[in-house]
Amino acid sequence: MKKLLKLYLLSFILLSDFVAFAQPGDDDGGGGGGLEGGDPQPAPINGKLILLAIAGVLFVIYTFRKNKRIV
Repeated sequence: MKKLLKLYLLSFILLSDFVAFAQPGDDDGGGGGGLEGGDPQPAPINGKLILLAIAGVLFVIYTFRKNKRIV
C-alpha cells in the first residue's frame, strides 16, 4: 500500500509540473500577438548533439571499466 501511495504521489508531482507552467492559449488567432509582442526565434536544439552523444558513450565506458576493476 505504501509503494502504491508513493507511486501516486510521485506521478502527481511530476505531472503537476506540466500544468503549473502551462502557457495560456492565444485567443486572437494571429501569430505573435499578446501583451509582450512576438516570440523570439527558437534556439536550435541539435547544434552539437553528436558531440554530446559521444561524450555520454565515453562516460559510460569509463564508469563501466572503473567499476569492473573494483569488483
